[in-house]
Amino acid sequence: MADRQAKLNYESTLKQLKRSELDLVYEISSLFYNLLSFKERVNIAEMGLERQREAYTIANNKFEAGLIREVEALQMEVDLSEAMNNLDIAEVNFNSQANIFKEVLGLNLNDIIIVENDMEYVKVNVAVEKAVDLALENRHELKEAEIQIELSEMDVKRRKAAGRINGNFLVNYDLIGTNKSYLPLPFETSLNNSLQNLNDRPGNFSTALVIGIPIIDWGQNKARVRAAEATLKQNMLRLDGEKVSIEREIRNTVSRLHSSLRRLELLETSIFVAEKSFEITRQRYSNGEIDSQAMALERERLNNAYISRLESYISYKLLLSDLLRKTFYDFENVRSFLDS
Repeated sequence: MADRQAKLNYESTLKQLKRSELDLVYEISSLFYNLLSFKERVNIAEMGLERQREAYTIANNKFEAGLIREVEALQMEVDLSEAMNNLDIAEVNFNSQANIFKEVLGLNLNDIIIVENDMEYVKVNVAVEKAVDLALENRHELKEAEIQIELSEMDVKRRKAAGRINGNFLVNYDLIGTNKSYLPLPFETSLNNSLQNLNDRPGNFSTALVIGIPIIDWGQNKARVRAAEATLKQNMLRLDGEKVSIEREIRNTVSRLHSSLRRLELLETSIFVAEKSFEITRQRYSNGEIDSQAMALERERLNNAYISRLESYISYKLLLSDLLRKTFYDFENVRSFLDS
């Protein structure tokens, strides 16, 4: 029983170690993508500033030509100042997040971090049943619950054995007798005399057979057996509940992953449409067909499209990392983490 318990504990600890490693991977991935989010917001703010500068130049030229009112030109100047302020805020937020990232990684705060990501992604179609099976096979929570069941079964056996006839066979052998004489002899002579004295001592040998026969325990051991059986049943119910909880968790994660992928693909098209729409709006503004307010709304719509796409991309990547730590399987690279 002790050998089996040690093996089960080792297996459970090994899986718990792997889960801790995956939790660390997820934590660092989350920090990285959070940093990437702030970096991309800086890029979006820079693009917005460039568009606003272009719009301001157009508005200023139209005002000098007497095609628009002064208030509209002033509004474009205010929008330009706001775009510059948005860029400053984005850069401050990025630097602040970069310091947090460096602190977690143990880097010097004076080090420079360059964030590189092409925003590309692999379309991963996860089979929900496979994900559930992998989670039920690899999760250390289930292994710990199974260990508790086996330990409870062992405890039931020990409790039942305590109420049966038991016996112990004891064997004992020792040397008796002492020599209290003291003579100032050389070391070698003393050693030889000690060995001779040891040989001269009489030996003592004994055996004993002790048998315990339970006669009356007033139901005490039966109560202990029932308590152990109740604990076993509780552990079995806990294991079933843990399986249901893990299956629900995996199904929800896979569902969110698929939804995030569909949204990401949709937003790719949305950005293309928003860019085309903005170019048309900019041309119409240059031609005097629309005012600055319509131009600002279209610019804001384009920025929101970029931000939505960024958030969806980060959500998709983090869900893949989350699924990895919950199943111990890398669906993106098609390999088991337990083999690494």
